[in-house]
Amino acid sequence: MKLNWSDVTPYRMFLDRRKFIAASAAMLAAPGLLRAQGLNARPSPLSTDEAPNSFEDITNYNNFYEFGTGKTDPARNAGALTTDLWSVEVTGLVDRPGSYGVDDLAPANALEERIYRLRCVEAWSMVVPWIGVPLAGVLNKVGVQPSAKYVEFETLVRPEEMPGQRRAILDWPYREGLRLDEAMHPLTILATGLYDQPMPNQNGAPIRLVVPWKYGFKSIKSIVRIHLREDQPVNTWKQMQANEYGFYANVNPTVDHPRWSQATERVIGAGLFGGRKETQMFNGYGDQVASLYAGMDLSVNY
Repeated sequence: MKLNWSDVTPYRMFLDRRKFIAASAAMLAAPGLLRAQGLNARPSPLSTDEAPNSFEDITNYNNFYEFGTGKTDPARNAGALTTDLWSVEVTGLVDRPGSYGVDDLAPANALEERIYRLRCVEAWSMVVPWIGVPLAGVLNKVGVQPSAKYVEFETLVRPEEMPGQRRAILDWPYREGLRLDEAMHPLTILATGLYDQPMPNQNGAPIRLVVPWKYGFKSIKSIVRIHLREDQPVNTWKQMQANEYGFYANVNPTVDHPRWSQATERVIGAGLFGGRKETQMFNGYGDQVASLYAGMDLSVNY
């Protein structure tokens, strides 16, 4: 039987982490964190055996421009975000459109722990023990109509609680999209937690997308709308800088970003002398996903 990461973490480390969580709760701004006793997600055979980054790394070094452009801005500025009574509008080419609560989309008895590698387009990486459900299960529940070919996602717009949205950094709301077969792939999840705890605000509470073979910006956070459509949606970064960010954004060490190499990555938490490691095609998930792109020129469809 495969164990959760929390099951195999040495008890002293587990206690230290619990102390860290308690001491940092106000800063980390996860309203459910103090009352949660663990989500009890079941382990998944799709998890990597690589050791996850620390809770501190994962919650204090990330991109979430709705709270600022600095890596520590999300942890510092996400405290005002309220996530109670959250709902996600499911619209477009589905049989059962409507407004769904987080528990409707990701019920407690369906939660899995998925330990995935995360590769940012900025050439850094970490490993995260997400908690969530397969997106395919959600889409099957709402009934995808045959004409649907793409899934579009949209993030919350609430500038009074998300200070980054008070500036025209991006064209709000943040939007992302997947081809339907990408969305239905077993690796693709909607995540509602990490480290067996509810999702911290700065990591995309209360519900976000995780697509581990794509650069991190594809995994949109704090989702309020899922729209099934026939034509390819325009994602925010492609809209902003199409020559630098494509629709697919698959991790690909052979196709550089116009301003930096994608051949290697800096591992967060490895320390000053940790060096860099070679980036793997599809972030190491090629055996599972390469067939999705058979026959495509990935230097064009970047």
